[in-house]
Amino acid sequence: MAESAEEIYARVVAAVGKDGHLPMPPSAQWDIFPWEVVDGKIAPKVLRPPAPEPPRVGEVPEKPCHACEGFDPDRVVWEDEHWVLTHNGEPSGLPLVVVLWSRRHHDMWEMDDETSSELGRVSTRLVRIIGKLDNIGRVQVNRWADGSAHLHVWFQARPVGLPNVRGSYAVEWDDVLPPGPEDVWRRDLRTVGTKLANWGGHARV
Repeated sequence: MAESAEEIYARVVAAVGKDGHLPMPPSAQWDIFPWEVVDGKIAPKVLRPPAPEPPRVGEVPEKPCHACEGFDPDRVVWEDEHWVLTHNGEPSGLPLVVVLWSRRHHDMWEMDDETSSELGRVSTRLVRIIGKLDNIGRVQVNRWADGSAHLHVWFQARPVGLPNVRGSYAVEWDDVLPPGPEDVWRRDLRTVGTKLANWGGHARV
């Protein structure tokens, strides 16, 4: 059972006070972070001129594919012959964040129809399972492909009842909110892995 909105709010208040601000996320230091403060107001950064696309991890020898080198067994939630579901090694700000990886090294546009169908089935099952955990409002599904060439899809569960933590900015809140309790997080991971294994594969948590 994920934490309730009241429990998350109490944890934040304990960390920074009722009117306090949580620290900026690490992504604020990324060169792709789109905002900056200008004359005391938040404004979009100046758009940089066109430049060559940098190679992704897994596209050049200097950036070998970490997924192809193997997954840390301590981070595997569930796996079968085609897919691996992992967590990031520690509790997150959001109640639950997991990543589904293909075992084969390919990008989404390179999948055949059968693999595409498998991705759809596993993704739908994950959204159904995670979304039925107590205190989960929605499960956001995200695929970014600018960092790694190896197909991976993010599943991020947002809490029900926290008005700020909605929509696409739930991703940013994940980096801002203090991490939740590890015992609650591990119980939810076990639930996800066990229920997903009902369709095949093996739970590893």
